[in-house]
Amino acid sequence: MVKDCSFVQFYCKVTRSLYHVLMDRIDRKLLNLLQRDASRTNVDMAEEVGLSPSSCLRRMQRLRASGIIERVVAILNPAKAGRGIKAIVTVELKLHGEEHMRRFLHLASAEEAVSQAYAVTGESDVVLMLRLKDMEEFSDLCDRLFRDQTNVARFFTMMVIKTGKEETAVRV
Repeated sequence: MVKDCSFVQFYCKVTRSLYHVLMDRIDRKLLNLLQRDASRTNVDMAEEVGLSPSSCLRRMQRLRASGIIERVVAILNPAKAGRGIKAIVTVELKLHGEEHMRRFLHLASAEEAVSQAYAVTGESDVVLMLRLKDMEEFSDLCDRLFRDQTNVARFFTMMVIKTGKEETAVRV
């Protein structure tokens, strides 16, 4: 009996935490609508998915509270915002380990031109996505992050000449 009780408690905890992750088709449709255009009104979204505005609002609040909706942002046109040059940089560190990685990612994240920074597996340790104003900004960034930074063994830069796909949406 004790074993059964502890299993039920475990199952309830797991099920409760999964409740926040489980979504039905209406939740998914709402999330996809929101990702396409977050400026839509609640009434408009409710009508599109076949809900009352109050039901739609409750669902959206639940999705926010569960952390599925992390934040709502405006997506700018980088070229029109003055950051038309896109580059991908792979970085190999001299010293490895959690503290060295954290320190470098902190430095990289503080740079305005760095739009994404990832610790990765494979030949490189870090991948940076850059949005640059001009090559002078890139040169200055290289001085700060790569040449003056004693923990960088080497870095490789790829300038993006054409974008095949760039999307922020996460399909659900």
